[in-house]
Amino acid sequence: MSQIDVVVPENEEGTKATVLRWCKATGDAVRKDEPLLELETDKVTVEIPSPATGKLAEILKQPNEEVVPGQILARVRIAEAPAPGESAPEGGQPLSPAVRRLLNDHALSAQELKGSGRNGRITVQDVERHLDRKSLAPSASGDADTTARMRRPSGLAGTEVDSGRVDGRRIPHTAMRRRVAEHMAQSLKQAPHVTTLFEADLTRVQAHRARHASEYERRGIRLTLTAYFVAACARALIAHPTVNATFHEDALELHPDANIGVGTALGNEGLIVPVIHRAQHMSLPQLAARLGQLVGAARAGRLAPQEVRGGTFTISNHGVGGSLLAAPIVINQPQVAILGVGKVERRVCVVETPDGEAIGVRTLCYLTLTIDHRAIDAFQANGFLEHVVKTLEHWNED
Repeated sequence: MSQIDVVVPENEEGTKATVLRWCKATGDAVRKDEPLLELETDKVTVEIPSPATGKLAEILKQPNEEVVPGQILARVRIAEAPAPGESAPEGGQPLSPAVRRLLNDHALSAQELKGSGRNGRITVQDVERHLDRKSLAPSASGDADTTARMRRPSGLAGTEVDSGRVDGRRIPHTAMRRRVAEHMAQSLKQAPHVTTLFEADLTRVQAHRARHASEYERRGIRLTLTAYFVAACARALIAHPTVNATFHEDALELHPDANIGVGTALGNEGLIVPVIHRAQHMSLPQLAARLGQLVGAARAGRLAPQEVRGGTFTISNHGVGGSLLAAPIVINQPQVAILGVGKVERRVCVVETPDGEAIGVRTLCYLTLTIDHRAIDAFQANGFLEHVVKTLEHWNED
């Protein structure tokens, strides 16, 4: 019989990955497109399917090993006939041995789960997320202490977090945390970071949102302030193309589309940046809907690789945690700029009226633009940020 290699897939960034877990063992029968293993990057967890039906002949990379695109992970011995031994839920996709084992261990039925894998296949992560949701549900007796213990962050398992004490254990970094750390350190090392600060009056945006939030809700769309920031940035990026660029040693590459990433916190697990592609062609309802889809998928661990690739600009809405100002925000290389959005709050300020200046209360926030000073100067940075602020302050979409 012939053999076929299982390799780390290529990606746009050439990102390194870590072998998270194997779904099969050496000698196991496999089917074409059945998950063989999971790779974890700083962005997503990716299932690697079997390239053929046959038997897993050799595993070359073990869990926690780092791999790069093109490396051989394993070899599959090709069979002439479909491999036996797979079971499938009625009317569903075949279950891998790892999934079957988890279902059996926890007395679960495959019909209880919705698969996120190829063609709706149930993955190990689907089962684990289902178990996590069950564990977070309060007991019928309403035991608050039990519920609090069940909600202990996974990264601190086994520590005395409930009593406010930590027992001094070392918490190994996840592959995502390691990649984020490397990416941030490399960005600061490569690019001179400079930050410019503007204040934005969001009174008209808030009024528009108040008028339309219920209408959007009836359409299944949550209208957040972030959608307005994405819309304003999309317009400004097309008007100021040097901000929507990649710096190379011999040239500045200007991108035709505003592919805007939105930093999304995953609690103790880290940060991920799903991307709204070609945002300049989308209306506010389209942006709000797409933003909701991506943030929901990010927090559920269901982002597809293409949904975190190709970003040309990033928004960091650090204000949702109460922060007024953060600077510099580390640039998401190879981009050349990142927008920071501070806490939105009502403040007393001087306002212009037909009768002159007066003291009023307005809805305000600080906006920062951190730039790669190799690519952009203060003139371009201030022009871009001024465009964003004017769009927000004169919002006139019905």
